[in-house]
Amino acid sequence: MTLPIILDCDPGHDDAIAMIMALAHPQLEVLAVTTSAGNQTQAKTLHNALRILTLLNRSDIPVAAGAQKPLHRPLIIADNVHGETGLDGPVLPEPNFAAQSMPAWELMANKLRESLQPVTLVPTGPLTNIAILLTLYPELKPKIAQIVLMGGAAGVGNWTPAAEFNIYVDPQAADLVFSAGVPLVMCGLDVTHQAQILADDVARMRAIQNPVAQCVADLLEFFVIYHKDPKWGFDGAPLHDPCTIAWLLQPELFEGRDCHVAIETCSELTLGMTVVDRYQLTGHPANAKVLLGVDRQGFVDLLARSLLAYG
Repeated sequence: MTLPIILDCDPGHDDAIAMIMALAHPQLEVLAVTTSAGNQTQAKTLHNALRILTLLNRSDIPVAAGAQKPLHRPLIIADNVHGETGLDGPVLPEPNFAAQSMPAWELMANKLRESLQPVTLVPTGPLTNIAILLTLYPELKPKIAQIVLMGGAAGVGNWTPAAEFNIYVDPQAADLVFSAGVPLVMCGLDVTHQAQILADDVARMRAIQNPVAQCVADLLEFFVIYHKDPKWGFDGAPLHDPCTIAWLLQPELFEGRDCHVAIETCSELTLGMTVVDRYQLTGHPANAKVLLGVDRQGFVDLLARSLLAYG
């Protein structure tokens, strides 16, 4: 049986690679792609999602744009990481199809209603669209199998000392999602920083002779540039968002712990922090499976197999 999923993303190099991974595997049925503002503005992330789907010849997948900005804050973008277009590096085709006229949350709601089995939501950007969906359509929560998200950290942040970028962009939305009572899997920095792509791995992807693999190699070569800064202590570049897809495909690659996770929405110092109760100190029941470890080589092998599937 296939697993129906909806990708909510803000492409973004690693979002694009997550989309490519998901669509390489027939056991994942991508019902829709929706876009959030985050790595770039909503207009650019939507355009990028359409470009990637055009590259993959998947104009059959409906796409819809989400919120232009976070629920209660101005938009922050990561153009220093992803460039002016949000997908600087590769030469991508222009879209050969258009987005839906309805907003992201309406498309998601329609797909949830239509599905014969519960659907997994896979947000890899700020959680604004998911929060709006849960607020407008609370009766659809039973139709959501789980939310497998990239965001947060049990340790330090990457946008502020305490906060990871996706959660920091819209902490109020994250608070709504983590409080919704829907099963959650959190792929935070603790695991994604272990999912590093090294120079030899990029060369391995470059050696796969199909246009999709060449695009991914171009994406990786650009993405590595930002992560060469010695302050990070990386040997390569962490592929954050594909961890969500890898977990769906091969959960045995990962280690995690069920924890209660709360979102800081007020503090100037720690705004956007995911407060992970690893040692059950608060007495609150677990609301998320927090991934903490990954078999890096197994992760890289899965990415390579995904690219080989494109012929």
